[in-house]
Amino acid sequence: MLDAFIIEEIRRREREGARDDRPAIQIPVPGPEVPPDDEDPSEKPPRSGNVIIIDYG
Repeated sequence: MLDAFIIEEIRRREREGARDDRPAIQIPVPGPEVPPDDEDPSEKPPRSGNVIIIDYG
């Protein structure tokens, strides 16, 4: 006769196997936004300044 621990382990593995057979939910993820090419680059304001945070704590 099998030990109770072994029987429980077999049942646990069977339950896990049954869970893996279920289909996974697929969530649509939007891609990155592509800026339109028809804009004139001279109309955009120039990017200026960078911010750097240094934490000494």
